[in-house]
Amino acid sequence: MGEPSRRTTICLYNVPQLTVHVRSNENKIELFGLNAKRHVCRKPGTIPTVKHGGGSIMLWGCFSAAGIGRLDRIEGKMNGAKYREILDGNLLQSLRLEQKLTFQYDNDPKHTAKTTQEWLLDKSLNVLEWPTQRPDLNPIEHLWRDLKIAVQRRSPSNFTEIERICREEWEKLPKYRCAKLVASYPRKLEAVITVVAAKGDSTKY
Repeated sequence: MGEPSRRTTICLYNVPQLTVHVRSNENKIELFGLNAKRHVCRKPGTIPTVKHGGGSIMLWGCFSAAGIGRLDRIEGKMNGAKYREILDGNLLQSLRLEQKLTFQYDNDPKHTAKTTQEWLLDKSLNVLEWPTQRPDLNPIEHLWRDLKIAVQRRSPSNFTEIERICREEWEKLPKYRCAKLVASYPRKLEAVITVVAAKGDSTKY
């Protein structure tokens, strides 16, 4: 099945059952945030201590209509084993969000690795099939955007600060924002179905 057809099929299948999903994904948070230019006043002859684009950290997070789940920093190479470690340390603790749920992630190789599938099977978790390379279909991308804007406003100057600020701002993301994203999602999927059926493009979402 081609990707547009696959995408449409997944959307049709999932419209009725979205509110019981826990959605997850990884995202990179840059030290200077959103690739924005920073203008700093310095005395003549002062040498800047950090260059523009001073690196980034990678985070994993999840949420549902009930609110945010846990946020974790990804250390080292991200592969199937590391992903399983992240799930083991964070997903089950986030299950308080829903009594009964379906877990959603995309079909990135590290997500579909044998070790990951074995872990999900062992925990008896339902998994939602999802296409690869479709961040526009995952509502958590809106939360990542909210987080990046909030972090940028606080201007972290090093990796210790950016991780601390990310955790603080993640906890501030309101439940109503999560619920609104989930509530609006059926409309988004209906738009995807319409647009993909017509020409296979992404949507305004």
